[in-house]
Amino acid sequence: MEPDTKDWTWVLERPCPECGLDTSEIHHDDIPDLLRANASAWQEVLTRPAVRERPDENTWSPLEYAAHVRDVCRVFTERLHLMLTQDGPTYPNWDQDATAVEDRYGEQDPTRVAGELAEAADRLAGDFAKVAGEQWDRTGSRSDGAHFTVDTFARYLVHDPVHHLHDVTRGVV
Repeated sequence: MEPDTKDWTWVLERPCPECGLDTSEIHHDDIPDLLRANASAWQEVLTRPAVRERPDENTWSPLEYAAHVRDVCRVFTERLHLMLTQDGPTYPNWDQDATAVEDRYGEQDPTRVAGELAEAADRLAGDFAKVAGEQWDRTGSRSDGAHFTVDTFARYLVHDPVHHLHDVTRGVV
């Protein structure tokens, strides 16, 4: 597969033409419920008989997308912690495509991925639920220089699981 090299931070500026999510309309207080609802929807996806099947060689299977969403929740939990405990941290680099290959996303057990995704999303949702007041203005940066406040970080994050759920529920995968 071709690595995804797009800079998805544009989702903070305009609605996504594919999944329709407009992150500017999301209030940070809604993030925990959005994460939990999204994780719940993945549970059904992961019971499909064709959960391991890729629609083409350049598109992940539903299982691979779910494992990715699980790992996004884990990585963003770590990054949120950095933003809340350090001044202006730069997050460690994460190559999501390399992780998918190294961790063999397509060979993982769908039932286990479902549980781990629910757990990771719930933990991240709980961490966002604890953010209050001026903490939403704390900052952090990716290694490529993209700069976030906790608020923009939360809205940027939520696009990923929403978009991938859209990918696997609209008939693409």
